[in-house]
Amino acid sequence: MHATVQPITKNMPSGQGFTLQASALSERLLELKIEADVVQAFLEQVAEWPVQALEYKSMLRFRVAAILNELCGKALQPLLVEALTNRDTGALLITPEGLNQVEQAEEMVKFTTAVAHLFGRSNFDAMSGQYYARFVVKNEDNSDSYLRQAHRVMELHNDGTYVDQDTDYVLMLKIDEQNMEGGNSLLLHLDDWADLDRFYSHPMAHKEMRWAAPPSKNTGKDVFHPVFDADRSGRPIMSYIDQFVQPANYEEGNWLTDLSESLESSPSILSVRVPVGSFLLINNHFWLHGRDKFTAHQGLRRELMRQRGYFTHAKTLRNPKQ
Repeated sequence: MHATVQPITKNMPSGQGFTLQASALSERLLELKIEADVVQAFLEQVAEWPVQALEYKSMLRFRVAAILNELCGKALQPLLVEALTNRDTGALLITPEGLNQVEQAEEMVKFTTAVAHLFGRSNFDAMSGQYYARFVVKNEDNSDSYLRQAHRVMELHNDGTYVDQDTDYVLMLKIDEQNMEGGNSLLLHLDDWADLDRFYSHPMAHKEMRWAAPPSKNTGKDVFHPVFDADRSGRPIMSYIDQFVQPANYEEGNWLTDLSESLESSPSILSVRVPVGSFLLINNHFWLHGRDKFTAHQGLRRELMRQRGYFTHAKTLRNPKQ
């Protein structure tokens, strides 16, 4: 199921204060740069609200979004909506120029919050108890999942597989990086996966399975859903992570293992270096993401921030179950 990618950057809304182009890695991945003067003006206009205010008053998350959109000539919102819901793209690497030091972490949270709330709303993150999660990857860690384990690949997956809430998008920000080699983000678009038809047409693809998370995720309730579904146009979408699916029997376990091996061996996986201060924003239904392993170093440190949630803008394509 290899669809021809239609370049959409020419048809994107234009505005002030940003540039947009296709990545050299793939035309599906768009690179959006917000100019430094816009970033600075945004930070000045939202300075009265600390991050705590955004945590306590969710309505302010939409106000900071409106401020950013105004600074971009009201063109940023339609651009994000089109890019995220277009099946040919659905992924952006966003760089707010001048926002690239760990000392600016709170400003980074404000900026990413504004971007996310132009097209959606971030879900409650049980791991952190907020609408976002900040976490550190170090050289040694005893985590109960691969999220913080630096020296192995975190395999391709979708987010939100083990929670009972829609997860239409995932936003992943790099706040800090020290003594780091490796650890690139890994992305795979479903339509570039050569084995999609084979697995999507299998009876196991649409069989309800059990999904359960480890204690660190702070979710005590199992959820049940199939690996595959379809969007409103009948095209495959996916909700899968190898760590948290609980196969009921021999057949399920081996089909899931075959699926995992096929995904991990795909030659269409993109390896994306994300600079400090930049963030990936992807449609969680037809993009899978993961992370390559790091080279060991005693001073290794990477701090990340995650937001994930659901589309709310009138022109976004809602989850077909809604």
